Amino acid sequence: MTLRPDLAAIAAHVAPGSRVLDIGCGDGALMAELESASGCDARGMELDGALVERCVSRGLSVVQGDANVDLANYPDKAFDYAILSQTLQTATRPDLILDELLRVGRRAFVSFPNFAHWRTRAALMFGGRMPVTRALPVSWYETQNIHHVTVDDFRELAKAKGAVIEQAWFFANESGIGASGANWRAEFAVFELSR
Repeated sequence: MTLRPDLAAIAAHVAPGSRVLDIGCGDGALMAELESASGCDARGMELDGALVERCVSRGLSVVQGDANVDLANYPDKAFDYAILSQTLQTATRPDLILDELLRVGRRAFVSFPNFAHWRTRAALMFGGRMPVTRALPVSWYETQNIHHVTVDDFRELAKAKGAVIEQAWFFANESGIGASGANWRAEFAVFELSR
C-alpha cells in the first residue's frame, strides 16, 4: 500500500525502533509501515469504531478513543513520537491537543490541510462558496473540519506554545514543494515539533 505523501514524509523521519503513538490513526497504514519497515513499537488511537476494528484485525495495537479527552490518560514522554495526521483541524481545541502531543511524545508530527491554499482562496473569492478540492474532498456540511488552519496559523500556534519547529514539509498535487510561499502554495503541510 502506498502511503499518502504526508504519512510517507513522517515515516521517512521516524527513527527505527522508536515508540510511536499515532492519534487519529485511521486504517493504520502509517502504523503498519512503521512496524514493518522500521521496527517501531507503534500504538494507535482512533475515534471511529469501524476503523479500530480494521486495525485490530490487521494485528495493530489500536484503542478507540477521543484525542480531545483521552490523551490525558497517557504519561509524560511515554513515546518517542506522537503523530497527529490530518486530525488537528477536527479537534475541539487544537491548542490543547498540541500541548498533549508534546507532553506524551518527545517529538510530535502534525499534518493538516492548508485552508489558505490558492484554490481555496480562489473558490471563496470568485465563487463565494466553500471549495471542494483534493485536500478538502467533501462539502462544507459533510466535513469534520471545525478549525480552518493555515500554515502561518500553525507556525504562530507552535510559537505561542513554546514548540520548536524542527522540520516542515509542504505538498501540492501530491508532490513535495519548497517552503517559499507555502501558506498559499501548499495543499497540506507536515511539521515536526519538539519542546
